[in-house]
Amino acid sequence: MAVRRVARVLGWTLIGASLLIFAFLGYQLFVTDLIAKGSQQQASRELDHWWTEVRTTLPSPQIVTTSIPTLPQIVLYPEEPVDEGKSFARILIPSLEVDEVVFEGVGRKTLKKGPGHMPSTPLPGQPGNAVISGHRTTYGRPFYDLNELAPGDLIQIETAIGIHSYQVRESLLVKPTDVWVTEERAGSWLTLTTCHPRYSAKQRLIIVAELVEGPNFEYAQVVLAAA
Repeated sequence: MAVRRVARVLGWTLIGASLLIFAFLGYQLFVTDLIAKGSQQQASRELDHWWTEVRTTLPSPQIVTTSIPTLPQIVLYPEEPVDEGKSFARILIPSLEVDEVVFEGVGRKTLKKGPGHMPSTPLPGQPGNAVISGHRTTYGRPFYDLNELAPGDLIQIETAIGIHSYQVRESLLVKPTDVWVTEERAGSWLTLTTCHPRYSAKQRLIIVAELVEGPNFEYAQVVLAAA
């Protein structure tokens, strides 16, 4: 009798544990997607309204003198960073059907709402290396198919000053500690980061893309040539 009682208790314990595991997986895979979807919808409305306001008060373009005889002066269109957690851009990856609002910051709370821009890097469209991170398997999984991007694929980032088009140059797998991927680059670049493989944080999948069109494209080319 005692053995049966122990077996019965153990059986119910295992069933209960299994139900908890399935409930947790369901929350991670489906409920977090619904949370992210709601955050994205609200952020999209707020972003459109904010763009309408901020585009009337953008910083004045800067006239930069160069050493190039055929291009003695060039225009740089600056953009001011926003506060942590605020939406400021939209990322579109046509080949992956990605259309997501981008927030400032890469903290856990921010990334639950959508892709986040690393504050220590330039804003997309500005000279340097803009870095954007995003979830791959939860909270809307915006970068779920990032591994399918290939050299030449298009990535567009829209900010208050316009649309910045990038072409993928390479895809890398690195360790989580390989922060060199966020370092400064001559020209204007976009680096996307997410976990790899799916459902694991063992590595980081890195997509490196170069600016090929946008308000600051000519300026970025001059900076690259002078490097």
